[in-house]
Amino acid sequence: MSQPDRHLLVVDDDDRIRDLLKEFLARAGYRVTTAAEAGAASRLIETLDFDLIVLDVMMPGENGFSFARRLRAQGDAAGRTPILMLTARGEAAERIEGLSIGVDDYLAKPFEPQELLLRIEAILRRTGRREIGPTTLSLGRCDFDIDRGELTREGAAIRLTEAEVELMRRLARSVNAPVERLELARDTADITGRAVDVQVTRLRRKIEDDPKNPRYLQTVRGVGYRLAPD
Repeated sequence: MSQPDRHLLVVDDDDRIRDLLKEFLARAGYRVTTAAEAGAASRLIETLDFDLIVLDVMMPGENGFSFARRLRAQGDAAGRTPILMLTARGEAAERIEGLSIGVDDYLAKPFEPQELLLRIEAILRRTGRREIGPTTLSLGRCDFDIDRGELTREGAAIRLTEAEVELMRRLARSVNAPVERLELARDTADITGRAVDVQVTRLRRKIEDDPKNPRYLQTVRGVGYRLAPD
């Protein structure tokens, strides 16, 4: 697989390091997307597929350890993305903590960009390309194109709001697995989850033959919602 097919996510709050790594890795032939903190990285991961994440430990807000632990806990394809952690300190305790979370490698700052590149290449050789799921989900008479964010019913387009598209994409990332209501509501203005409930009700009217007895957009009592395609 050629390097242009490899998409890397660099997460570091240091603008200088972030820009340096983007330029260096792009020159090496990789596609590179960057984020300055864990929240922005989470939003990118919800909509894009990455082959590897270069992740700084010390960041404002959620640190790299917490972010990596949360990502690994997802249990889906995104949660299995290889991670190379960067830290300003090289203590054994930090390396052990990172590796215990499931991080694939660990590099202390300051580092030579060429060493980072060699470590990335070694991880990608070892892990292979992450399996990508289907880009279109079959939901009875409806189909949802994940990449395009488009819903069709027997070939006819069905209008979705931006919020409905993002909700469908998030559920599609964890097909057949329940997703907590409050997690779905995390990036909305209403953190109580009520806005998510309204969106689900509207989506069921568009997808389900019998919205009151949903087959595809299911409620998981006490947890949240699950998308169960054919």
